[in-house]
Amino acid sequence: MSNNYDFNVKRKRPEEIYSDVSDYFKGEILEQYASSKSIMKTQEEITIRALELLNLERDDLLILDAGSGPGFTAMYLNEIGYKTVAIDLISEFLNYYDIKELNPIVADMCLPPFKPSTFDAIISISALQWIYRDIENQQMSLMLKSLSKSFFQILKPNSRVVIQFYPKSKKILENIGKIITESTGFHGNFIIDHPNSQRKRKIYLLLEKET
Repeated sequence: MSNNYDFNVKRKRPEEIYSDVSDYFKGEILEQYASSKSIMKTQEEITIRALELLNLERDDLLILDAGSGPGFTAMYLNEIGYKTVAIDLISEFLNYYDIKELNPIVADMCLPPFKPSTFDAIISISALQWIYRDIENQQMSLMLKSLSKSFFQILKPNSRVVIQFYPKSKKILENIGKIITESTGFHGNFIIDHPNSQRKRKIYLLLEKET
């Protein structure tokens, strides 16, 4: 992998235009997102890759889907046998869940309402950029610290977290790694698939909580 890849994102993303995720995901946009077969397919592919990185030894483990949106990841995990808890801040997204299969929780992923050492793994897809996207914003830094500490607390020892997200720049990517390692006992690294392709590139943060 070349270290000279760049982001070169010229078009503003929704998280740069809207100050709050709930200001963007509402009404027609929320419905289109939740009903999109292409987004569902993409998130299932990302989930499969996240499972590869987690390298779980059993399929009866409890996984948290943090920032779950309309449930593409949670539903897929449930279908292949994992016990899954899904949380999202936007209650309207949770209307798309099959309540007979999953019981989603309305909650902020930065302040998850769970006891310590609850989960065997945590997956978060396409959500982190809404929490941290401006290196000058102290509130965002505090929220990222809160998320990091919360994930570390609710994760069982010798377990992993995979966070897939879309950073705007390499500087933001580096700051996220710095804040998390300084705030918690997590060990980890970034995995970048197709680093030199703007269209295909996927960025994952793999974190491990050791004993």
